[in-house]
Amino acid sequence: MGVSKTNDNPLVMKTIKAAIEANPGVTPILHSDRGFQYTSKEYVREVSKVGIIRSMSRVGRCIDNAPMESLWSHFKDEYYYDHAFITYEELVSGLAKYINYYNNERYQWNLKRLTPVEYRNQAA
Repeated sequence: MGVSKTNDNPLVMKTIKAAIEANPGVTPILHSDRGFQYTSKEYVREVSKVGIIRSMSRVGRCIDNAPMESLWSHFKDEYYYDHAFITYEELVSGLAKYINYYNNERYQWNLKRLTPVEYRNQAA
């Protein structure tokens, strides 16, 4: 399949429905931009009926995605590229381990050299 040059609402809906079917009872926070796919009535209806909480960047605030972009960049550089995942379960387990490490053990310069959890607890 080639790369689409346009937004693909049917692809988004197919993907979200597959994710819901594969993870019954899970109600995550799902962050997106304000693309038409994520504001469509069909999308809102599908995620709302299973209890998924929608989160969107503010209009004109692309910086809202910076923390997530940073996490994925670090995950790839510090973990993903150094591992060979044979099964999907191995990938999921590795991701969970890395997120725990990232939040609880990885000190970050821009958080006053604290871990994200330490920084958040300091603010509380």
